[in-house]
Amino acid sequence: MTDTTDTVAGPLQGVRVIDLSTVVMGPYAAQILGDLGADVIKIESPSDTVRTGHYRTTPGMTPLNLNVNRNKRSVSLNLKDDTDRERALRLIDTADVLITNMRPGALHRLGLSYDDIAARNPGLVYAHAQGFRSDSDRAGNAAYDETVQAASGLVDIADRALGEPVYLPTIIGDKVSSLTIAYSVLAALLHRNNTGQGQLIEIPMTDTLIAFNLVEHLAGHTHVPETGPTGFALSMLKGHKAVRTKDGLACVMPYNPHNYRDFFTAAGRPDLAEDPRVNGDAIDSADHEDLAGLLAACAPVLTTEEWAEVCAKHSIPMAPVLELDRAHDDPYVRDGHLLDTAEHPTEGTVRTIGIPLRFSATPGSIRRLAPVAGQDTEDVLAELDAATR
Repeated sequence: MTDTTDTVAGPLQGVRVIDLSTVVMGPYAAQILGDLGADVIKIESPSDTVRTGHYRTTPGMTPLNLNVNRNKRSVSLNLKDDTDRERALRLIDTADVLITNMRPGALHRLGLSYDDIAARNPGLVYAHAQGFRSDSDRAGNAAYDETVQAASGLVDIADRALGEPVYLPTIIGDKVSSLTIAYSVLAALLHRNNTGQGQLIEIPMTDTLIAFNLVEHLAGHTHVPETGPTGFALSMLKGHKAVRTKDGLACVMPYNPHNYRDFFTAAGRPDLAEDPRVNGDAIDSADHEDLAGLLAACAPVLTTEEWAEVCAKHSIPMAPVLELDRAHDDPYVRDGHLLDTAEHPTEGTVRTIGIPLRFSATPGSIRRLAPVAGQDTEDVLAELDAATR
């Protein structure tokens, strides 16, 4: 059972974060900071698409909302209303960090731009996430994960590797940007603690994903003139996929000739273990595609568990494919408390995604499950009034 007590814990104890963001990118980043001990106050807009969708018990309490808004207090304020906007500004005055993904034009109209806020709270770390750089011709364009996957080159890589210009079946642009927001905020907080100086951080999703994508895929375009095409050879390999075992799916990744020989021997194919392609000093890149086909053809002779034993014995990289519908029963997931249950005040028993980090001295914690929209408005505003009397 997940611990949802109100005890303060984590390395960010004492840091206050105002989450003025919607959907996933900003809220997930703010949640990570909350998991690490920050006091996160979410200023809820009148409507947030993360609160619409299927599988909800209470209006607004969707799975996505539960998964990106825990460890927060929710305050409902209409920023177009003068009184509510002033309340929001007073809350921001008390903060160490502000995270927003509102468009620049809206922030300026509401008096919530960095310049507006820095004049009131010069020590604030102001993290502004948006689809494209503010100094580019796309600055005001709407951005969704699919558009960012396209603009970052991920769709090109998928088209070249798979023969179809598919989007990755995950909102990778949002989530990578969330992680980028979190680490950039931590760096800016360190700078502020050393100097007293706040600052504006701009996190453009497209730039973030281009940089992420090119780590391995810049490849032959690293040098000028180019020494080959872009695209990481192993990832682009035809047949680079999990294999079907006798009873399921597994990732089996022989990385050297010895791995391949042990694999083929275990599969009952001594002839392949003697193949010259797996008996040299290294595997020739030209042979990878053919060997991937042989790997897939041999895998069904054993069960996934049998392959796990073989691969562990011979140090062949291997992992069973985790079926998400059964993840809560998986021993690794269960023993790591990565999908425990908790009792939510309005939703009943829910599964909560665990904190993947482990700190020896300052562990994070799940102190609050995701709130109903605006449930903490009265308490937070009362605290604000008491502190500013």
